[in-house]
Amino acid sequence: MNAKQVAATKAISFIQNGMTVGLGTGTTAYWAIEGIGHRIHAEGLEIKAIATSKRTEAQALSFGIPVLSFAEINQIDITIDGADEADDDLNLIKGGGGALLREKIVASNSKELIIIVDDSKLVHYLGKFPLPVEVFVFGWEKTIQKLQDLGCTASLRMENNQAYVTDNNNYIIDCSFGEIQDPVSMHDRINSITGVADNGLFVRMVSKLIVGDENGNTRIFKK
Repeated sequence: MNAKQVAATKAISFIQNGMTVGLGTGTTAYWAIEGIGHRIHAEGLEIKAIATSKRTEAQALSFGIPVLSFAEINQIDITIDGADEADDDLNLIKGGGGALLREKIVASNSKELIIIVDDSKLVHYLGKFPLPVEVFVFGWEKTIQKLQDLGCTASLRMENNQAYVTDNNNYIIDCSFGEIQDPVSMHDRINSITGVADNGLFVRMVSKLIVGDENGNTRIFKK
């Protein structure tokens, strides 16, 4: 069992019968989805889920997890997701998997956000991992200039020699700022740019950060 799987196994232990669960996107979230599927079949666990990407929805359905829309739920009890970086104050950079906007919408509507990582994702200051910013396609050339004006090196995310397109039909611009010592201010400055849908800084949102290691141990940090 690898470190991410260890953390995921711990995270899904907080899920109780009857809950509505937000499911993140990416390799780390995959282990949580698989684990929830095993609990459904082994324990008869009954939950409903909301997915943060088309890819996650397909994974969840393949493991027998019922997936609903926002119109069909009242609240999300727990969201389980991964992160690209987590700092000492439990602020995050997310979006390496391309689903940051939907992930933030689901997280912000959840009673509890549980983030699962291996210890390589822990940093004192965010920013070693480029910060993803989801932007509208229209006028993106001007949006990237305004992002660069904030002091970063910015590049349009590519896939198969074409611009990467999110599930929301937007582009992602990856911004290298170096150390982000004030993620609250940076978050707000980026989101004040017209043309930005949202950015991958998840500030003051985490309820629990679960860190797994290769020896099968977990550590839990709480806000």
